Amino acid sequence: MSAPKKNSPAGKRKPGWEGELEQSSSDSSEARYALRLYVSGSMSKSALAVRNIKRICEQHLKNRYDLEVIDIYQQPNLAIEEQLVAVPTLIKRFPLPLRRLIGDLSNLEKVLHGLDLRMPE
Repeated sequence: MSAPKKNSPAGKRKPGWEGELEQSSSDSSEARYALRLYVSGSMSKSALAVRNIKRICEQHLKNRYDLEVIDIYQQPNLAIEEQLVAVPTLIKRFPLPLRRLIGDLSNLEKVLHGLDLRMPE
């Protein structure tokens, strides 16, 4: 019997994150999305990016996403590991392929394209 899962605080790595790479990405319409948004605490663009990605996820990925928001000032080691060059940066880990989107995520069409989702018709 496995130990119960603990909810990790925002910005902490989830156990097994790397192991999820083995999941198939063949059907992104039903896949669960793993997203990380790197922000810098006090920047207005960061706050806007958080609002935008939460709205987009609720509208287009309802109940099919895990979103971690990581403040690079609180966890600079994660920013170094990801080799970030700018914030805010959204990293789509799953489904594959891995994608990076930089900016406040206000352009819906570009964000949906980056997440391999289609615009509603």
